[in-house]
Amino acid sequence: MKLNQIDDNPGARKGRIRVGRGIGSGKGRTAGRGMKGQKARSGVAVRGFEGGQMPVYRRLPRRGFNNTDFRAEYAVVNLGRLQAAVDAGRLDPARPVTVEALKAAGLVGRVRDGVRLLAKGEIKARLAIEVTGASRPAIAAVEKAGGTVKIARPPKVKEKPAEAKPAEAKGPDKGQDQGESAGKGKRKDKGKDKDKGQEAKGQEAKGQDKGKDKRTDKAQDKGKGKGKGKGKGGETEGAEGSA
Repeated sequence: MKLNQIDDNPGARKGRIRVGRGIGSGKGRTAGRGMKGQKARSGVAVRGFEGGQMPVYRRLPRRGFNNTDFRAEYAVVNLGRLQAAVDAGRLDPARPVTVEALKAAGLVGRVRDGVRLLAKGEIKARLAIEVTGASRPAIAAVEKAGGTVKIARPPKVKEKPAEAKPAEAKGPDKGQDQGESAGKGKRKDKGKDKDKGQEAKGQEAKGQDKGKDKRTDKAQDKGKGKGKGKGKGGETEGAEGSA
């Protein structure tokens, strides 16, 4: 058997469909893209669009929890880098290896939420390491070399319960006082207006009564004058007849 005689299993490799090579192939002319439209053009990928109806990614409920925004981000330091820094003289094995020492040695840039020690590489120096976190293999390797690992996690801040304040005697609200005073003022104004209206009506009634009295007095005076005139006329007629 030769190399050029080796074949793959039948159907394992399928040739790609060559489009736009004549109508006889079934994929000519429009090349399987249909007539015109946005999807017939190149460089278009309408993902998740279902013709205007509610797409499936909005129809299905969202479940679970994503800790991306709340998870802690650690700066990673491996054992091999620690040993390289000790060999280069950037770390002093006689002093504790803290976060500040790691930053001064250039092993850590941005600390973020702390420093985590991982077991990649080999450690031979005897070090007293103080970090925010460490893996179990890393702790075992450091202790095997005669060193120690102290986990100094940042303390969690607990909110103090709010102390119950003694209930203070609340006076009437200013808004209520203003509303009540405004209402009282309106009532007083209305009462004054009513009194003024009644007084005006009483004065009008008095004026009408006076007018009536004057009219009646004038009518009585006229009636008396007419009666006197008639009496005088009768007396004169009687005197003429007797003469």
